[in-house]
Amino acid sequence: MSAASQLPRGELAQQISDVVSEILGEERIRLNALEHRDLVTMLVNDMLGLGPLEPLLADATINDIMVNGANQVYVERAGKLELTQVRFRDDAHVMNIATRIVTFVGRRVDESTPLVDARLPDGSRVNIIIPPLAIDGPSISIRKFSKKSITFDIMARQSNISPAMATVLKIASRSRLNILISGGTGSGKTTLLNALSQLIDHGERIVTIEDAAELQLQQPHVVRLETRPPNLEGHGEITMRDLVKNAPRMRPDRIILGEVRAGEALDMLQAMNTGHEGSMGTIHANRPREALTRLENMVGMAGINLPSRAVRTQIADALDMIVQIARMRDGVRRITSVTEVLEMEGDVIITQELFNYEFEGEDSAGRLKGHFRSSGVRPHFTPKAEYFALDRPLLEAV
Repeated sequence: MSAASQLPRGELAQQISDVVSEILGEERIRLNALEHRDLVTMLVNDMLGLGPLEPLLADATINDIMVNGANQVYVERAGKLELTQVRFRDDAHVMNIATRIVTFVGRRVDESTPLVDARLPDGSRVNIIIPPLAIDGPSISIRKFSKKSITFDIMARQSNISPAMATVLKIASRSRLNILISGGTGSGKTTLLNALSQLIDHGERIVTIEDAAELQLQQPHVVRLETRPPNLEGHGEITMRDLVKNAPRMRPDRIILGEVRAGEALDMLQAMNTGHEGSMGTIHANRPREALTRLENMVGMAGINLPSRAVRTQIADALDMIVQIARMRDGVRRITSVTEVLEMEGDVIITQELFNYEFEGEDSAGRLKGHFRSSGVRPHFTPKAEYFALDRPLLEAV
């Protein structure tokens, strides 16, 4: 296998084809040219690639691949889940593929580490969980890396966002606002973060921090940091918090967090409050107000006993905007709210909604109908936009 993996794919396929022809002759099995080619492709995929998953990875219409043991593989197309005909030989076959994935990024999956985040060579994000945690066999979840970068103009054409909202978010990114993207699982938070990051000036130094690197930044000056799990002895773990603490020492203009999950929220807020304007991150929440509550709870996970008012004051000072995104029941991802974080009033963080999505029903094809409504209020960040000479298009958009 080690010798075979060093060969170019075409040469290996030719050698396997010769061996297959020999065995078929010995066993007196007749295959036509198409069947013979499919068998060779399957063998090469098993030796060099991800076996039965290779055709699904090559299918551009598929966004997610979910392996639930050897006999059940689901995919997500256009926001809807569907069962495929793909099967593995047995659970050992699934484990073999899982091991190949994690070995590429220098991680391991076994009984001592049954839960692993990894990525494929093309940047696709992978989560693997194996028995005894996964009862029905090893589970592999792949969020595919999009070959085409999504821009706000494309999102506006696809009705994920209105043209006016797209303009406001472009100006918000160019005006160096600290932006938090909030949404559920698979709602498109990372895609939206990539779209926002495209507006960052090419002269800025950006530090990205992720559990498994998947951001696609177009700028030339990007430093990508990734967490590290502990070794076999349980030592050497590098957490998101460690990386966020270290990031300000790297002289970044902006810090971008793939996802805020725990105590690193405190370090992120402190970085935003100490000159790293234009920083961005994502968080799992269903509404902007819920995102603020979750952020406050995560600061508490840092193990520092701060009064809730002090935490909220820090959040209000650090954050400028929350963008809420959702995957709706017709499979379409839409930005449902653009909310500014203003200031503290008593013990409450005051927010101001600039845009929201109003649901109106559905058409005969099952697609949701609605419109993106502007609240008509003057954005609180207008003075910042004025500093970057963007105040006129901002006020025209709202």
